[in-house]
Amino acid sequence: MKECVFVVCAHSDDQILGPGGTLAKYAKEGKEIFTVIFSYGEISHVWYKKKVGVEIRVKEAQEADKVINGSGVVFFGVREGRFMKDAESKDIKERLKKLIKDKKPFRIFTHVVDDAHDDHRSVYRVVKQALDEMDYKGDLLGFDVWNIIDLRKREMPKFYVDITETFSIKIEALKCFRSQRIAMLFPYLGVYLNSLSNGFKNDCKHAEKFYKIR
Repeated sequence: MKECVFVVCAHSDDQILGPGGTLAKYAKEGKEIFTVIFSYGEISHVWYKKKVGVEIRVKEAQEADKVINGSGVVFFGVREGRFMKDAESKDIKERLKKLIKDKKPFRIFTHVVDDAHDDHRSVYRVVKQALDEMDYKGDLLGFDVWNIIDLRKREMPKFYVDITETFSIKIEALKCFRSQRIAMLFPYLGVYLNSLSNGFKNDCKHAEKFYKIR
């Protein structure tokens, strides 16, 4: 049975912006990579009908998953800006717990507790609550998307992964999100700067940094 890794995030590009290189590396090592995305993110396509916006974001996420050689993407359909309210009404926590029980990931990646985006923080809360209730024994690692400086998590143990060999795969996967080109200009730059900075600290060209939550 293959080892399994989960990434649980708010929007359909977060899984690549954050741990994309690491996921691609694990996939190369033969691990199964499953992505759970809370929202479709169709609000970023206000000029389209909702159905069209959803189809665009789903297609892009699936294309990116193929690039990193992932094993599937699940969308929960939570509305942006209403994550906690929808998480309760749609039984999101229970659905997440069922997926984890079925797949038994040894490691889960999600947003950090103090990410600047409220939806990201909401995902962290739901994931943390679900794992606490399950008494999950694996690793829970947090990743940044929007933070520029460390805040409350700065004392948490750091975990680095050398992604020199898979950085180009991460960039190729990011290119799949064609509808987000303008919105991703700032985080796209951050991907380069952070990977080089993390790599410099770890005697490699590119690296991703995570925080051990549990």
